[in-house]
This record gives sequence, C-alpha cells and structure tokens, in this order.
Amino acid sequence: MNIQDAKSKFIQIWGTVGVEWGINRTMAQVHGLLLASQEALTTEQIMENLQISRGNANMNIRELITWGLVYRESRPGERKEYFHAEKDIWEVSQRIVAERKKRELDPMMKMLEQLRKDIASSSSNTSEVREFSILLSDIHSLGRKCSGLLDLVLRLDQSTFFKPLTALLRR
Repeated sequence: MNIQDAKSKFIQIWGTVGVEWGINRTMAQVHGLLLASQEALTTEQIMENLQISRGNANMNIRELITWGLVYRESRPGERKEYFHAEKDIWEVSQRIVAERKKRELDPMMKMLEQLRKDIASSSSNTSEVREFSILLSDIHSLGRKCSGLLDLVLRLDQSTFFKPLTALLRR
C-alpha cells in the first residue's frame, strides 16, 4: 500500500470514528485529512481531496476551529487561508473530551438539576414521584462523578495520566 492509499484509508476510518465522538462524518474526514497532511491546506485543496462542496468544507472547518482542533493560517502576500490540525493526539483527545462535556454532559446536568428542583417543589408525594426523584438523584450523582473525573483528566498532562496507568496495568 502506498502512502496516499494509506492516508485515504486513515481519513475514511477517522470519519467513521468521528461519528462516535458525536460529530458528522465529513467534519471528521476534514480533520483526518488535515491530521494526515504535512502542510497546511486551503479550502480548495480540502474540497478536492474529499470531493465536497465549498459550503460543506467551510462549515466543517469553522466547527473544527471552534473545537480547537484546527487552526487558520494566513501567509503574507496571499489571500487564501490555510488550515492545519493540532497534531498532538493527547491535546486532540483532551479538546474532544472538553467539547463533548460542554455540549452533552453539562446541559444534561443542568436539566437534571432543574427537574430535581421541580419535583421537590411539587406538592405530590406519591410513590411514583418518590421513585422518579430517586432515579433523577442517582443519574445526577453519576453525572457529577463523571464530570469530576473528566475535569481531573482534562487537568492532567500526558505523563501524569499515563505513568500511573501503565504501572497499574503492568501489575
């Protein structure tokens, strides 16, 4: 397999994996292309490589910039913008975790908190209300623990995270 075939395969796989992160396939493929590219690419180069429209390319590049996974670069004397990906995979994973937490876990926690308050202020005290209240509390407790764990992981650097984990796995 030559390098171009290997890169194409990687981009396809990255697109499939990206769906599991909660992003669309094309956004993940744009990210994969930029990860695999030695040089920063223009929107036109991204469009050509992935066979996507300008609007699709622009929308996904903007979103990747918002996630902190892609950077915009301008070059003196050129009107074109160039884009390159963060190549440090630890940093990439940290940003993905942070963004997913912000977009998914944090809103769910707020919704659960509001539901718990609404149920607590209800004058009804049936077994159904008590059971539902316990369910909300259990989910909220688990979410709070997950949020705390994610916050801890996001504060760690790579060596602090992997050294104890590697030592634990060697036992």
